[in-house]
Amino acid sequence: MRSAPLSRRSALGALGLLGLGGLSACGIPAAYVPEEQRTAADRSDRDRSLQFSNWTQYIDVDKAGKRPTLEEFQKRTGIAVTYTEDINDNDEFFGKISPVLAQGGDPGRDLMVISDWMAGRYVALGWVETLDKANLPNVTKYLDPQLSHPAFDPDRSHSVPWQSGITGIAYNRKALGREIKRTSDLWAPDLKGRITLFAGMDEALGLLMLANGADIAKFTADDAHKAMNQVQKLVDTKHIRRFTGNDYTSDLASGAAVACQAYSGDVIQLRAQNPDIEFVVPEEGAELWAESLMIPNRADHKSNAEKLMDYYYQPEVAAQLAAFVQYICPVPAAREVLARSTDADTAALADEPLIFPTAEIRAKLQTMRDVTAAERPDFHQIWGQVAGV
Repeated sequence: MRSAPLSRRSALGALGLLGLGGLSACGIPAAYVPEEQRTAADRSDRDRSLQFSNWTQYIDVDKAGKRPTLEEFQKRTGIAVTYTEDINDNDEFFGKISPVLAQGGDPGRDLMVISDWMAGRYVALGWVETLDKANLPNVTKYLDPQLSHPAFDPDRSHSVPWQSGITGIAYNRKALGREIKRTSDLWAPDLKGRITLFAGMDEALGLLMLANGADIAKFTADDAHKAMNQVQKLVDTKHIRRFTGNDYTSDLASGAAVACQAYSGDVIQLRAQNPDIEFVVPEEGAELWAESLMIPNRADHKSNAEKLMDYYYQPEVAAQLAAFVQYICPVPAAREVLARSTDADTAALADEPLIFPTAEIRAKLQTMRDVTAAERPDFHQIWGQVAGV
């Protein structure tokens, strides 16, 4: 099993606080790049190579340290992939690549994996290329319909999900002695000082607004302010133990916290160590998110990058990747592949609802729209005071 990349969905970096308009304050022009200025001459036909940036531990690795699915792609296509695990935080990576993209330079990579809320920023700035759907037949055929129309990229013309997940609630049922069914259950008096929430506003806010009945696909400023005010009251009464990044898993594993906001993929790993840990999609709903493959402007090997995108949407390949990373697979057809496995543990993953959500779970999932550049300074100022970040 993999461990979740550190702060993979974190929104705590300085550029995240500034929003799009703040780029100029960093000496980076916050200029929209028109479509006709995004592409470079594609060298794919004469240069069978590809530069791929990803998060750590976010691809299958065998005992020899090789990456089987990536090795097979190179064997089938003859495309040599330089795979770099150089994304540790969305904002940090954005700060690294944005000066080049803003100035129309060579990004030095052809493919990158970006969390959905940050992906919206790249699309809004016109810093990623439009995908050629003719090169993506498997994506067209097999992409999970629930991930097909995010608010930031309604027809998936700039992004293809790599993996997905749910922000919900994890808790130790044995230690608590009862079930948690709703987010409001976290506010019970006997949980005072025993729960954690995410420190990142973009990570925390969706679940909190859903608890109030908001439609997070089109939430209002009032929805966000209401949720943040509620959390402030919980902070004032010391109900919340602390605000966390991915280190929430250590609090839950040690018993320092009994319940917390959590990512679905992490809980699969936690349960392997402690079967009393459970993951809950609250009755009022939870946030469905994805991290997506995107091609930055002026990539030298766009066609090669699209070939890799489409390769990972073959159900057999998607199944192999899902069995290792154990987040929600964006290819539902991979479930049947896993179910046919002769290995009992692998076959059992086909029935894991945190990899292949049931219809009941899917009915409660919503995708949150991005916080706009105009909203972000106000929201971050308030959330920074609430969460102490």
